[in-house]
Amino acid sequence: MKEIFFDAKFDCIICLNGEIPSKTIFNKIANIPIFAADGAALKLYKIEVEPTKIIGDLDSFSENFHEKIKDKIIKIDDQNTNDFEKVLLFVIENNYKNCLIFGINGGEFEHSLNNWSVLAKYSEKLNLCVWTENRYGFYVSKNISIQLRKNETVSLIPCPIAVISSKNLKWELSHYSLEIGVSEGARNSVISENVEIVLHQGKYFLFIDARLPFCFTTVI
Repeated sequence: MKEIFFDAKFDCIICLNGEIPSKTIFNKIANIPIFAADGAALKLYKIEVEPTKIIGDLDSFSENFHEKIKDKIIKIDDQNTNDFEKVLLFVIENNYKNCLIFGINGGEFEHSLNNWSVLAKYSEKLNLCVWTENRYGFYVSKNISIQLRKNETVSLIPCPIAVISSKNLKWELSHYSLEIGVSEGARNSVISENVEIVLHQGKYFLFIDARLPFCFTTVI
């Protein structure tokens, strides 16, 4: 069983072209490289947050704006990957590991769903943590032990199937099968701080309260 701790720092921020948080949130995690996926850069500039690099096919920019940011641009025209995946490949190539992700939701719904698919694909290679509405979401493929707060809301969303047993949740699970389109595991509650989740089969996304500025790490 892997123990999960929130004692590390993020080494980069990835901004996607969805709902971007306020500048106040960015101030909590200052001095970290920000990699913007294409059009997300425009939203960052509107809240006076400057990206370190802008990565993608750059179809969101006018020629005039393009000229102003040319020293930050990494243009990748590959049509077999979306902008999120392009950023993740850049992150891997440059040896980043602990990534905080903003903007995964918003805009066309199928685009958001596709982003979650990409997140699952790369979560075995990177520590990818999504921030939405002061919540963290991350992918789990092992048995885990995690310290949470009493009465904290916990959601387990299968990807696409997960058979789970739990300890110290209000609605305990015992070899319970979660499956997209069949059964759900959202909005459970913590009754004691040391929560254990045994994964008998499959994978899932775990959603908990955000721990900014801290990133999760695992110890076997």
